[in-house]
Amino acid sequence: MTERLYYTSDATLGQANVTTCIAEPDGRYAITLDRTLFHPQGGGQPSDGGWIGDVAVQSVISRGDDVVHIVEQALPLGETLLRIDAAARQYHARLHSAGHLIGMAGEQCGWRPVKAHHWPGEGRITFAAGESAVLPEAEALLAIISAWQVEALPRRMAFEGGLRLVAFGELPAYPCGGTHVACLSEIGDVTITQLKLKKGEMIVRYSLLP
Repeated sequence: MTERLYYTSDATLGQANVTTCIAEPDGRYAITLDRTLFHPQGGGQPSDGGWIGDVAVQSVISRGDDVVHIVEQALPLGETLLRIDAAARQYHARLHSAGHLIGMAGEQCGWRPVKAHHWPGEGRITFAAGESAVLPEAEALLAIISAWQVEALPRRMAFEGGLRLVAFGELPAYPCGGTHVACLSEIGDVTITQLKLKKGEMIVRYSLLP
């Protein structure tokens, strides 16, 4: 089982031990570590980029309880240095946190978030209608989000029943395994590029400047 350091740490530099190095069918290598700073693809968020030693990490995935790092060359077992692409990490964290805010803003209008995709250029939140759902204007959602950002609400994390919960200030917590900003003021301007009703669901597409 890989210890997922990114659950509780924003560090982009660290050390770990390579525990296995296994050849993949495509000629690349799957690296497991005893602990990792790398967020794997999942939960609507891309994987982190970066380096193990001097070798670039091409993708990061979850396999059971392990986080697997895909690289082009074999690595020796033992202690190594981890470096995360800090700029990409922060951009992904901003996108993910913005998605949470859109979800909570939609809830205030009677909608329940059911799907989320936080990839650069593809951000969207899908909502199911509640009993009192009213289709809001994009400006109304942005006004709610901006008010929370002005307060610069800090991130809160907790673990309950095996789940990691992420919240900001006293806003509701969402179960989430992704990376997030430490404070809502770090997100920057959120742009809602499309808000539409499709087959009874509200779909909100959004973007951020890198």
